[in-house]
Amino acid sequence: MAVRAFIVGVSGLTLTGEERDFLRQEEPWGFILFKRNVDTPQQVAGLVKDLRDAAGRPDAPVLIDQEGGRVQRLGPPHWVRYPSGAVFSQLYDRDPKTGMRAAWLSSRLIAADLAELGITVDCLPLADVPVAGADAVIGDRAYGTTPEKVTEIARAVTNGLADGGVLPVLKHIPGHGRATADSHLRLPTVDTAKSELERTDFVSFARLADLPMAMTAHVVFSALDPAQPATTSATIIRDVIRGSIGFQGLLMSDDVSMNALTGSIAERTSASFAAGCDVVLHCNGKLDEMREVAAEAPTLAGEALARSARALASRKPPQPFDRAKARAELDDLIAQTGTAIA
Repeated sequence: MAVRAFIVGVSGLTLTGEERDFLRQEEPWGFILFKRNVDTPQQVAGLVKDLRDAAGRPDAPVLIDQEGGRVQRLGPPHWVRYPSGAVFSQLYDRDPKTGMRAAWLSSRLIAADLAELGITVDCLPLADVPVAGADAVIGDRAYGTTPEKVTEIARAVTNGLADGGVLPVLKHIPGHGRATADSHLRLPTVDTAKSELERTDFVSFARLADLPMAMTAHVVFSALDPAQPATTSATIIRDVIRGSIGFQGLLMSDDVSMNALTGSIAERTSASFAAGCDVVLHCNGKLDEMREVAAEAPTLAGEALARSARALASRKPPQPFDRAKARAELDDLIAQTGTAIA
């Protein structure tokens, strides 16, 4: 079956007739869920099944942003809250093994939540390394302010997801930590020298370059390409993401409906593919925009198809796991930081 190189969200808790027809006709590679798509476990599991049925692929990837902290699409009363990345950082400062253990426990528990619903991909971990003065859009989502700490905690998060049968997505490559604006709202520009970026921002991504999938940053790096953000920069994707960082997995754009990008949705989509993205992500659930994405999205083929196949084949069955014991251990570790997770 031909699969098209894009990922979409839908508008609500159930599929509309128009959405069902669109998915059946356009056959997107995957889907992404947001809070607008979430009510009860039964409803989410039903929506996940309906998305796959509409696309005609029972194994179609279903993604979600379930980080913990500020970015958590599944939450109370049906799902527990999880700590932000900053909590793992605090624990790591006390003892690195403890910080990494907490990160593994949290992502392993998240994976258990997702697996029950049929969700197979979590847009996690972050490898962004924030600096003083940067916009708070990353902030406490980050695992630290040094590449070494970020890499170790991100690896623990990745292992927790993998042990739970959920695929990770490395974000936001090649780095969102220096951005002085929220790319949801406007385009950030980073004026840092290339040598400094290579010494700091890119290091954690290079050390995690074996991950199966990654998501681009809507950030301009003026020392690399003063005209285009990473998502639509052939120079950055070729020379940095595929080149010096060495990432060879499936590369997806960040959401092309975000205000950081300019032009029509079709133009943004076309520019992302032209730059070297394998798959384009569209998140807001607006069907007219989804049609624009589909009109520009090619059939997944060639090296992009091979990267997709390798990524999806890397997902392994969930490993044995005592959920109650793991939650109790995580709660105990979080309590050591004095952080309340409601």
